[in-house]
Amino acid sequence: MNNNLQAQTPRVFYEIFIRSFCDSDNDGKGDLNGITSKLDYLQDLGVEGIWITPFFLSNSYHKYDVIDYKSVDAECGTMEDFENLIKEAHKRNIKVLIDFVINHTSSEHSWFLEAQKGKENPYRNYYVWLSPAQIKAKGIAEREATADSAEKQPWHWARKGDDEKYYGMFWNKMPDLNMDNPKVRQEIYEIGRFWLAKGVDGFRMDAAKHIYPDWESEKCHAFWVEFGQRMEAIKSDVYIVGEVWTSAEKIAPFFRGLKANFNFDLCFAIQDIVKTGHDAKDIVSMLIRNHNLFSKENPDFIDASMLSNHDQVRIGSIADGNIEKLKLAANLLLTLPGNPYLYYGEEIGMKGKKPDENIREAFIWNKRSEDNDRTNWRKPVYNTDSKTTPLKFQIADENSLFNHYKKVIALRKSIPALAQISPANLKKSSISNEKVVSFIRPHKNGDVLVIQNITNENVEVLVKERIENVFFSMKGSNLDGQKVKLGAYEVIILEIE
Repeated sequence: MNNNLQAQTPRVFYEIFIRSFCDSDNDGKGDLNGITSKLDYLQDLGVEGIWITPFFLSNSYHKYDVIDYKSVDAECGTMEDFENLIKEAHKRNIKVLIDFVINHTSSEHSWFLEAQKGKENPYRNYYVWLSPAQIKAKGIAEREATADSAEKQPWHWARKGDDEKYYGMFWNKMPDLNMDNPKVRQEIYEIGRFWLAKGVDGFRMDAAKHIYPDWESEKCHAFWVEFGQRMEAIKSDVYIVGEVWTSAEKIAPFFRGLKANFNFDLCFAIQDIVKTGHDAKDIVSMLIRNHNLFSKENPDFIDASMLSNHDQVRIGSIADGNIEKLKLAANLLLTLPGNPYLYYGEEIGMKGKKPDENIREAFIWNKRSEDNDRTNWRKPVYNTDSKTTPLKFQIADENSLFNHYKKVIALRKSIPALAQISPANLKKSSISNEKVVSFIRPHKNGDVLVIQNITNENVEVLVKERIENVFFSMKGSNLDGQKVKLGAYEVIILEIE
């Protein structure tokens, strides 16, 4: 990666589910002005980039079914509010990514309303239509449920009496766009140009794996190469991260066109460690193997790392609310290589399990009686004052999860070996102990050794590398020559020669 681009890549991102984050106008729903009002908070936490979930005109609460791509839904605010958010974020050196949903539109989008009128309509070919006989002949009437879509019957009738069905992989209200149609591609590129002209720094590409239907999935990789080229022609340093919810082997080819992709293998491996206290997947070896796969496709790849997102059980629930386990999760996310993304509320230990609404609950800024920013679009199941300590009180508690996140983020940004995003710098350490995850982050300015106790037991390890300095120790870990003693879930970060 060229040095200019490396310097411009935010070192820590933060995902905001807009409806749940901050309510600025007391209508119970989060909005753009609410995000703007919390930029100082995000800057204080150490965040350098935000990813905002969709705010376009839509019929759904989550807004992943877009009716108008060049609009701001009234419940989120106005275009002027959005432009102000961009301006204020950039004042604080915070970059802004917006969710760009191009796998499908809403069934209420004007393109689809036209397309369903009949085969002769000029918009018909904006979507994927086949007759029942063609569907049967191709053997594509059903699909297996996947982590990102439970839909098994992806073909839907638009109107009674039709002789063709349309393809909607997620559900019948989200018809898939036909990327074989050059007009569709041009529409998408124009929408990208529109938002880049507004000042956005890039896009999170929803359902990037499914830009083409399952039976044509090999076409996806070439599409993303073209998409990336078209966006870079508009903004040379555009940051595009793909949601390719699959294994590293299948993610790798997407790096040909997408600058960054989320690492789901890493996400689930950290979750397993938090749940079990065992590193069953050998997380360091797994990452080194995955990075080799990615670099063969693109030596400048960015590995987007995370603990959870708006589609997954929250890490807070995986840890059963155990703050020490949540600090362990944060330590691994923020010391391993990658470009980390925090899901809003992870830094205060928010919990949540499926259905999706319950992993998208209101951020708790203050105690309920004094919280003018808290959204109330639905009754919380997992996050109330008694179940999740409000941010205001965590700020005042030096041992809180919030302050731990803040410390480790600052540490990550201050040490060159930890701050490096691309190329991914990771080596195995000489330590072999199943109670710890340990690794080296090599760098020309000094190598860093991270040793993380992943159990609730005390552990002692011998470090063979020469120890130069202690960068970070959670509880004043006992360093005796080359011996390191760690308490339950404790981490130590060392400078080594």
